[in-house]
Amino acid sequence: MPASAGAFLPGGRVMDWTTACPDWERRIVARESLVPMAPLFPEEAKTSLGFFRELKIVDAPGSPTMGEACRPWIMDFVGAVFGSYDEETGKRLITEYMLLISKKNAKSTLAAGIMITALLRNWRESAEFLILAPTIEIANNSFFPARDMVRKDDELSSLLQVQDHVRTITHRGNGATLKVVAADNDSVGGKKATGVLVDELWLFGKRADAENMLREACGGLASRPEGFTIFLSTQSDDPPAGVFRQKLMYARGVRDGTIEDKRFLPVLYEFPKKMLDAGQHREKSNFYVTNPNMGASVDEDFLIREKMKAEQAGEDSMRGFLAKHLNVEIGISLRSERWVGADYWERCADPALTLDDVIAASDVLEVGIDFGGADDWFALCVLGRHATTGAWLHWCKSWAHTDAFERRKSEAARWRDFIAQGDLVEVAAIDDQITEAVSIVMQCEATGLLDKVAVDTYKVQSLDDALTEAGFDRERIVGIPQGWKLIGAIYAIERKLAAGKFRHGGRPIMAYAIGNAKAVPKGNNIAIEKQTAGASKIDPVLALFHAASALSMAPAQNVIGSDYELTTA
Repeated sequence: MPASAGAFLPGGRVMDWTTACPDWERRIVARESLVPMAPLFPEEAKTSLGFFRELKIVDAPGSPTMGEACRPWIMDFVGAVFGSYDEETGKRLITEYMLLISKKNAKSTLAAGIMITALLRNWRESAEFLILAPTIEIANNSFFPARDMVRKDDELSSLLQVQDHVRTITHRGNGATLKVVAADNDSVGGKKATGVLVDELWLFGKRADAENMLREACGGLASRPEGFTIFLSTQSDDPPAGVFRQKLMYARGVRDGTIEDKRFLPVLYEFPKKMLDAGQHREKSNFYVTNPNMGASVDEDFLIREKMKAEQAGEDSMRGFLAKHLNVEIGISLRSERWVGADYWERCADPALTLDDVIAASDVLEVGIDFGGADDWFALCVLGRHATTGAWLHWCKSWAHTDAFERRKSEAARWRDFIAQGDLVEVAAIDDQITEAVSIVMQCEATGLLDKVAVDTYKVQSLDDALTEAGFDRERIVGIPQGWKLIGAIYAIERKLAAGKFRHGGRPIMAYAIGNAKAVPKGNNIAIEKQTAGASKIDPVLALFHAASALSMAPAQNVIGSDYELTTA
């Protein structure tokens, strides 16, 4: 193995390791450790675990020590954190950690124990350790166990000073501090932290400013070779977004071995996909998979009862139970009051499908456009009909004005994800989105396959004028009635999806919009409208409905085959 593959240690030694755990699915079911390697520096791990084991859990019956109460998985994780530090060089070889675990698995206690141990093992004068929480309540959940660990031990009380009013614990010997703060730009700006623990990362994922905030909090680590960052989180009660989604996707890549980053250690307690697909995560006998503290801080009877109550309360409650107590990632199939088409959407995904593919495979194209207001998206859909099978082929693009990000701050982090994925474009001028949309329309028109451009009945004159100026026949710009009058298009797409005769690119932006689409009764029919989606966007879905309405009116074809087969020119 080349020397570059490992780390240089004193004496010219080279150490190599991996943080990948490609057999995690077998391990997690077998109740084995998800930490794929032994501590890099066993003596450092042993010494630090000696401190950690003696800390007392005050809110547990009898105030047991961590060593008495903690399960092996906790010791494996803590050992990996402290066992990555090389005392000879003063450098930590693994600097970033992520633990994703279900609710009630002693996460706050673990956070307190790790950071108190880090404070005790620290050698740097006036070093700063930071627990960063998204809210004051969560900050207190981490601070109180740490405070109580100190006050319950006479030796610690003489060594460490607790200041409740500022949620700070100070080492009397070297002036190092552990601070627990509720996140805002003012509280984390200019920090020179040696160690940072970010609690409940999923909530940071809902904040548009989270990325900058975390950058500020962790900025001091660049000059701290012994420094570390630990991300702790349960699963989100909505589809993962923002910094949480970014970190989770990266962690899964490292765990699975598709990303090589030996300075990042992910420990993710989540169900293997095959168990989710088979519905095995709902069986009480499998609750232990994402609850390694079952029988300690997690009571099986409690989980069984919570599941029963959630089932009785409806899908919203069940979604919360699955996310928080079983760490199941929320997808469109778990959204409340979802449109029936959402049940089939994911299975019809073809991630390789591009606009060029749709054009090449189709005998007719329709363009659907939904033109929203200043705080909405401008959404465009190209819908093609496969030339031989009759399957519907879908491609989409959306635009959002800069002002919309300010008006919809609760969704801004998720929108930034879509921009990074190439499916949403931020525009400074409204006319920019019209110009780009017209360019796509004319690309389709040049093929000779484009039938109509379908928009809602409140057609925007500037769009009509731009299309006409580009050479598109105004007579082929058709208005599509809204509300319950879209029922024909809605049912047509449902049938195509259910029959497997619909293919789309599997884009996250459409999964998001489909998940937001709520079917509400309108007399004897249903309607899918923006008003029922609230702050969440469904504009790409409405653009799809517009295109589907047009495609349903397109000239019929003789369908040759029954299976979808994408062909390219």
